[in-house]
Amino acid sequence: MEVVTENFDVFVEGLRRTVELSTLSFLIAFVIGIVVAGMRVSPVPPLRWSAATYVELVRNTPLLVLMFVFFFGFPSIGLRYSAFTSAIVVLSAYTGTFVAETVRSGINAVSRGQAEAARSIGLTFPQVLRIVVLPQALRTVVGPLGGIFIALLKNSSLAVVIGVGELTSAAEHVGTDTARFIPAYLGAAAAYLMLTVPSGFAVGWLERRVAIKR
Repeated sequence: MEVVTENFDVFVEGLRRTVELSTLSFLIAFVIGIVVAGMRVSPVPPLRWSAATYVELVRNTPLLVLMFVFFFGFPSIGLRYSAFTSAIVVLSAYTGTFVAETVRSGINAVSRGQAEAARSIGLTFPQVLRIVVLPQALRTVVGPLGGIFIALLKNSSLAVVIGVGELTSAAEHVGTDTARFIPAYLGAAAAYLMLTVPSGFAVGWLERRVAIKR
């Protein structure tokens, strides 16, 4: 693994970009997911239909295709962004659909009687969702949301195809410069494990801390 130690700064920079890309994308995806999940359970049919259409279209399109369409196709209609911004937009939009469905399952797990009781004292639908239902729903889906974040960490490697200098890109450059691809990619794999394994333990700890005792 000398190739890794000799190019340690390259891998560290790639690791930093991967963490930055994944964290920003997940935060935006979380907001998208909350909004879309709220629309999915809304009593207003057009909101439910538009949210369902967004989820089905984006979730069932390969992430790589979305990346190519946004980065190489959208400039033809005047939407041109940097590779890093494009990767964040695509990863956020794609991951947001999974967050939305996960949050929606959490909402469905909350007793309907609680929502009805809240409505009976005069709360509006957005107030019921924000004050009564969502806090409980999010506590029930901490584990699945953690799994989505870990999947996003790994999906971020696809950003290499549009030129983002993340971890996989770092391994590719090192492999090209040294003609030692196998140790370079093994170094990248080890770095991904350094991110995903502790993340899994952290999610498990948080899930136990916030679990609702039934």
